[in-house]
Amino acid sequence: MPVFSYRGTTREGAIVEGSIEAADERAAIERLKNTGVIPLRVATPTVASQWRLRFKSTRADLVAFTTELSALLGASLPLDRSLNILADVAESDELRKITVSVLRSIREGSSFADALQRHPAMFPRLYVNVVRAGESAGAVDAVLGELSEFLESTQELRDHVVSAMIYPSILVVTGGLSIILLLTFVLPRFASIFKEMGTSIPLPTQVVLVVSGFLQGWWWVLLLAALAAAVAFQRFRRTAQGQVKWDTLKLRLMEDVIRKLETARFCRTLGILLRSGVPLLQALNNARDVIGNRVIARSVDGIMAGVKEGKGIAAPLSSSGAFPPLALSMITVGEETGHLEEMLLKVASTYEKSLKQSVKRFVGILEPAMILFMGLVIGFIVVSMLMAIFSITDIPF
Repeated sequence: MPVFSYRGTTREGAIVEGSIEAADERAAIERLKNTGVIPLRVATPTVASQWRLRFKSTRADLVAFTTELSALLGASLPLDRSLNILADVAESDELRKITVSVLRSIREGSSFADALQRHPAMFPRLYVNVVRAGESAGAVDAVLGELSEFLESTQELRDHVVSAMIYPSILVVTGGLSIILLLTFVLPRFASIFKEMGTSIPLPTQVVLVVSGFLQGWWWVLLLAALAAAVAFQRFRRTAQGQVKWDTLKLRLMEDVIRKLETARFCRTLGILLRSGVPLLQALNNARDVIGNRVIARSVDGIMAGVKEGKGIAAPLSSSGAFPPLALSMITVGEETGHLEEMLLKVASTYEKSLKQSVKRFVGILEPAMILFMGLVIGFIVVSMLMAIFSITDIPF
């Protein structure tokens, strides 16, 4: 039976750590609850150690805060006592300071949502609105559980995309460095040899040597031009027109991946908000904010106008043309049967799985294309040098 390490708290607030044998993580959690321990984190020892050693980002702190607070409130502990425990067990100084600040605000009379709203860098507007809806319904522990699942699903999807792009990124870096090494260090040695020999150099070799000489003499110009272009591009991207044009280009290049990604984001966010009791128009407004592509986000404005006119959500979504047909069909069924929230979450799960396959397929095409391109460039350089070497045999003695 596998062994799980855990970190938890007793109802008196004492922090306990240890290990426990169980069939799976859920069984381990149940065994801990039966012993009077409120589990805050349960994992295999290897995963737990990696979690402690890896760089702690704000997003990771938010996931930890939400998961642990949901567990404490689910065990019927008061909010202020739960926050006090979280301040003691926080693994980063920043999270500890924010938790103490939130606790102080609540004790001064602020609502939980208002206390969170004072820290926008940690708690986004979507998070605060869901908590506010949970407070109104008296179900903060339930909405925190929903938020925990949402954040973990989002993080898993992001990690999958990032990990899929690691190998192509390594290919670009190593291939680029190889080409620069050939052009700036290897070729100049051959150039001096050819110059001393006084032989005619084949045209491909001349082209490569000209490029090599330019890089040697004017590399600083290229570097400055690249930096200036990068700064200009970033400034243009920050403008409204630049964002739309850049997102339009990305949509043309990777339409299948981007549409599935944005569909999963939009549907999961909207489903979580509606299930937490947030009104439809406010939920749509918040769900629009999580859409990264401005072209797709603009279409949500038309959806909101249709909802205000009493057309429901399925018809305006179909008219927008921003979402795939399968998603539209599932949402229509959910609206007709009165289970819109559940269907939106099913759509999100469906497209998250499909997105992983699309990313895998995209990377599967990208990797050989990059290898082929790098091979052609390096091959052209090597063949050019060989042609010049073979031409030496034509020198009359």
